[in-house]
Amino acid sequence: MLQIPGLPAPETSPEAWAAPNDHLCLVPHERPGRVATTLPGKRSVSLRPLTLEDDVTIAGWAADPVFCRAADWTVGLPPSDYVAFQAGLITKPPTDLVRLGAALGGRLVGYVALQGVEVGRRELGFVIGERTLWGRGLGTAAASAGLRHGFASMGLSDIWAEALAANGASVRILENLGMRETGVGEHGTYLGQPSQYRQFTLSRAEFEPRR
Repeated sequence: MLQIPGLPAPETSPEAWAAPNDHLCLVPHERPGRVATTLPGKRSVSLRPLTLEDDVTIAGWAADPVFCRAADWTVGLPPSDYVAFQAGLITKPPTDLVRLGAALGGRLVGYVALQGVEVGRRELGFVIGERTLWGRGLGTAAASAGLRHGFASMGLSDIWAEALAANGASVRILENLGMRETGVGEHGTYLGQPSQYRQFTLSRAEFEPRR
């Protein structure tokens, strides 16, 4: 599980980066710093660097307690705490983290992350913020774009990811992207249901023939 705090909490609980649901689609963009992917029949979404203008948007997702429970964010903190935390994470991210915003028609709808310190290897995570956008294939496209960015822009050799077995949507995303299941990880809970992480991996050699 990606050990990146999504929101401040007394116990400093990490954010579950495996998406609460399936949602996101990316297309080519000419501006530097953007990564794109196209999935048939989906709307166009671009990956872009996050800016301070995004902190309020990301923090606003915490107003939905269902999203917070699905993404393992702390529920019920003052809005200003969420904003301040996100602003700090955007301006001074951990050195082992690459986090990119996912925008649909110019509107930020989620983000993807690649994290780790191993040479040539990172863990993939992805989040779509608003529940009205869940179930539209956006998570699949976000994860696909994250893979493309990791292999094409960062020069990675391998990317891995994990999702709780109880989070069937996220498991299906990883399977549909052709990632190979390699084993199980720690135990956790998803929306109150005890579960265990299923782990997946994909190599550059496996990914490149599909580009």
